[in-house]
Amino acid sequence: MQENHPELQAVFDWIDAHRDEAIADLQRLVQQPSVSAQKIGLEECAQLVVEMMHADGLDATAYPTPGGPPCVMGHVPSPGGEKTLLCYAHYDVQPVEPVELWTYPPYSGQIADGRLWGRGATDNKSGVLAFTKAAKAWLQTAGQAPVHLKFITEGEEEIGSIHLGPLIEAQPELVAADAMHCLDGGVDPSAMVPDIDLGLKSVLFVELVARGANADIHSLNAPLLPQPAWELVRALNTLVDDQRRILIPGWYEGLWALGDEEMEQLEANAARLNLDELKQEWGIDQFALGREGVDALKARAYEPTCNIAGLTSGYQGEGSKTIVPNEARAKLDMRLPPLIDPEKAVARLKQHLIDQGFGHIEVIIRGGTPEPPYKISVKEDISQAVIRAAERVFGAPPVVNGVSAEGVILKYVWMPTVLTGFAQPDCNLHAPDENIDLEHYIKGIKYAAAIMWEYGRG
Repeated sequence: MQENHPELQAVFDWIDAHRDEAIADLQRLVQQPSVSAQKIGLEECAQLVVEMMHADGLDATAYPTPGGPPCVMGHVPSPGGEKTLLCYAHYDVQPVEPVELWTYPPYSGQIADGRLWGRGATDNKSGVLAFTKAAKAWLQTAGQAPVHLKFITEGEEEIGSIHLGPLIEAQPELVAADAMHCLDGGVDPSAMVPDIDLGLKSVLFVELVARGANADIHSLNAPLLPQPAWELVRALNTLVDDQRRILIPGWYEGLWALGDEEMEQLEANAARLNLDELKQEWGIDQFALGREGVDALKARAYEPTCNIAGLTSGYQGEGSKTIVPNEARAKLDMRLPPLIDPEKAVARLKQHLIDQGFGHIEVIIRGGTPEPPYKISVKEDISQAVIRAAERVFGAPPVVNGVSAEGVILKYVWMPTVLTGFAQPDCNLHAPDENIDLEHYIKGIKYAAAIMWEYGRG
């Protein structure tokens, strides 16, 4: 591991010395529920983030979003800094259900086996505090950060940042910066170094609704009734083929053409990563379509997807019920890699259903049309700063991927953006028993501090 500059080493030493404070604050933040999908505890959590930032000597204000929860903004000017770095995080979390599968209560913040357990421990409350504790470490040791810092911590990331856009559109100066990064990812399961993503796949959240009679009708009458469930199944079957290629005409228009830089990254990752460990983590014998190596990594980063995230109709309880359901619904997430246009994608989906004879199926776009996808170069200053910081803190080169990062802000204020993180592979993200390894958490604070250092001097 490379030797640190004395100024940066002093920051790392301060973080180690104040480890208990960082852990106690994470416990407190995890103990505050903040479920955006269920509108639970969001106002309270935003105020808690503000309170914690003030206690750490950081500027912070909770800005109301039109129709949504507060967005916490902060600014730490650097008298000697030449650049401004925007630190993005989110305080909202996924629902905790099914509660019965948790070893410890989901909002307990229980510490056991070297980990802190609770909803949001990884996603993304440890990321929120990694930024603020890193900034505090710089102020306590050097008297200033190496770069101007802006903080944005929103409360609806888990449901598509529905109300963030209007706030940014109305007040773009709140987030204007030279670059943005996000600590909402993890480390690669085989290399155990951070994944670094240099772009965004947009996510188009679609709900398809097929309707029939005005109520559930006795299935004796099935020969005479519309059957929404079958209609929906047939409509879904027109969207993709058995090779998972999307069949909607024009869907691939504008798709990013991989160049030498992207292929070099994919080949380098394939050479050093053990993808069998990923299969083991997921509990599968092989990847879909038999993909391996570069082909698997390329598909994950750059391939458009049409995923059925939820499918429901009729009776789901114990035993049987003789009905023809009057409604069937499918929830899709369709990931659009650079540079597929989301607005054109929505129009093409609707026209495809009409052309296939399913124009009567309602198409609901949840959260509105998403932000456009994007891709930045590994040569950008922020890309290089995050790569250097990862190697400095984790002792080996990180895994540099193609795309996947926060994008709503970029719809209104463009800047090069990098997603990375520090969570261990078995953090149970979005699942019962979510947790963060405390050593990874402390490393994550150092990682944030090192990114500030590397970007400021780069």
